[in-house]
Amino acid sequence: MDRNYDIVIIGSGLGGLVCGAILSKEGKKVCVVEKNDQIGGNLQTFRREGITFDTGVHYVGGLEKGRNLYQIFNYLGIMDRLELVKMDEQGFDVVLFKDDETEYPYGMGYENFSRIMCEKFPNDREAILTYCQELKRICDNFPLYNLKAGEQYNDTSVFSTSAKEFIEQLTPNKKLQNVLAGTNLLYAGIAHKTPLYVHALIINSYIESSHKIANGGDQIAKLIARVIKEHGGDILRKQEATKIQVEEGKARYVELKDGDKIYADTFISNIPPAQTLKLTDTAMIRPVYRNRIKELENSISVFAIYAVLKPGTYPYHNRNYYYHNKEDVWKNMDYTDETWPPTYAMFECVPHKQKQFAEAIIVMNYMRYSEVEMWADTFNTTLNENSRGENYEAFKKRKAEKLLDTVAIKFPNIRECIQSYYTSTPLSYRDYIGSEDGNMYGVIKDFNEPLKNRISPRTKVPNLLLTGQNVNLHGVLGVTVSAVITCMMMLGKDYLVNKILKANEETI
Repeated sequence: MDRNYDIVIIGSGLGGLVCGAILSKEGKKVCVVEKNDQIGGNLQTFRREGITFDTGVHYVGGLEKGRNLYQIFNYLGIMDRLELVKMDEQGFDVVLFKDDETEYPYGMGYENFSRIMCEKFPNDREAILTYCQELKRICDNFPLYNLKAGEQYNDTSVFSTSAKEFIEQLTPNKKLQNVLAGTNLLYAGIAHKTPLYVHALIINSYIESSHKIANGGDQIAKLIARVIKEHGGDILRKQEATKIQVEEGKARYVELKDGDKIYADTFISNIPPAQTLKLTDTAMIRPVYRNRIKELENSISVFAIYAVLKPGTYPYHNRNYYYHNKEDVWKNMDYTDETWPPTYAMFECVPHKQKQFAEAIIVMNYMRYSEVEMWADTFNTTLNENSRGENYEAFKKRKAEKLLDTVAIKFPNIRECIQSYYTSTPLSYRDYIGSEDGNMYGVIKDFNEPLKNRISPRTKVPNLLLTGQNVNLHGVLGVTVSAVITCMMMLGKDYLVNKILKANEETI
């Protein structure tokens, strides 16, 4: 059955949903097309033994009243319905090293952050204060990050500056350097590529405020989806887009796997740009652009353990842990099978029963797609359940046990607390999220070639736009701002920013 809309959005990841909510609030008739049963992309969750596990969003920055993400979510009308738990202000993140008994907490709020860091490094007070000042200065240079209408970037040099070199120039203290970069698993930090602005925008948002979503990150997706539906929009699940038909100089319709066609005035793709181009067979998009997008390097993927804990055995810590086997935190992707895992991030799920004890933990570590490529021809989701075979299960078991051995270095009783565990690999992320290699954060940002890695929301097809983590920045905040930027292409920059600010006038 063919249908007609003002806007068709391909992919129900956060970027697609936010675009859908903004445009439906503007009176547009919106349709979101999603190939999976569950919406939300990296916001997806799953349940095992009564526990809800997040797959991609374990805590969120910028949700304190008046902050950037708060203002956008408040404009959308979901803030008062989100069940949030504010993390430990004295250390929402803690950096750990194998041969160092000291814990290095990140305090929430710059006053807390600098005070606690200076207590750990009393001889580096000036470097720490400079670090905080520079992070805030860099973030101030991004107008839309701060929801400032009518302004442009004040300092484009941050795109071509190295995050690692910036930190090293602050202080010769190697330990402090590694602590300040110690949560770089948040952005898959690469020594010779990661730009300073990526580090600054992400770390700043968490220092300003860090919250966990009490009942799983999919709560965000469900609430935004409700906004779309309340304004007359549709969300079509289990409907895979297979073609974007371009006729007479513009996109005319999206064709679904079952042959149905959905017509619209404007189309927004929330799937990766390379996959979008595969759906779009038109000479309007030149080969040189197709090749540039195709050749962009994607970020690394992860292996994860989702562990259900025995009741009353593991005290709950309202914080996250980032552990490193090596003293150089920028070398964690340079692992072999023997040295894996070089690092991990551990997140404790918000407990619902005995508040003083954790009910579940999630442990994540880097894993290259090449390690699971031998099973690349398999596909397994809730809609299409298939076994990848005994060798795959044995591979996951071996990796999980090695990762738990590493966790036990700092948490020696962890195995005694685990009731059962489940695992995911880059193939899981590929099948559920939709990226071809299961990458975490989309295209790698490279300070050496800042323009090469920047992808505009506009395409050569005038009514086909892009959104998502590849357009701006990954993460809940980054993708939400990306969606705002995409919608500005249709509504006007100042118009949309002013609407967001106006909606928050009474709450700031």
